[in-house]
Amino acid sequence: MKTSTITRDDSKHLKEPVKPSDTGEVQGFRHVQRTTIALDATAALSSVESLQQLLADTITLRDLYKKHHWQVAGPTFYMLHLLFDKHANEQSELVDLLAERVQTLGGVSVAMGGDVADMTLIPRPPSGREDTAAQLSRLLHAHEVILLEARAMARSTAAAGDVGTNDIIVSNVIRTGELQVWFVAQHFE
Repeated sequence: MKTSTITRDDSKHLKEPVKPSDTGEVQGFRHVQRTTIALDATAALSSVESLQQLLADTITLRDLYKKHHWQVAGPTFYMLHLLFDKHANEQSELVDLLAERVQTLGGVSVAMGGDVADMTLIPRPPSGREDTAAQLSRLLHAHEVILLEARAMARSTAAAGDVGTNDIIVSNVIRTGELQVWFVAQHFE
């Protein structure tokens, strides 16, 4: 159901494609460039691949929080509306941190919704509104997916000597996720 809201009668501009760069992509999505951050290239490549998955899932969790922020209803509406928005903002900070780490390691961050949807391990929710219990369960499941990934990544990045990525995963992703899970889970009591 795509309908245009363009009211111009001159549709010539719609037929002209956006002119891409003469050189095309300057770096492919799966290509990791060598950087001068004193980290083994194999470790950097491994971290980029793992971070891409974590990034896609974190973007999905952020968007899930925003969806539920807009669609929550019922007696706990106000409280959950604020909580979901707060958590979405915290996830946005993590998205930025993870994407910048991918770039720092020489990779190209996943960025577009379609690419994220193809990559995420978090199940897609229905387009319509779910009841509060389903929203909370869905959020807790998404957090569990990310925390399982993050813990495995923390172990592998530590073993590979990528302490920068390890620090982000432990200090930011895991600690934020655990705290958010605690807050969300309390609404089942």
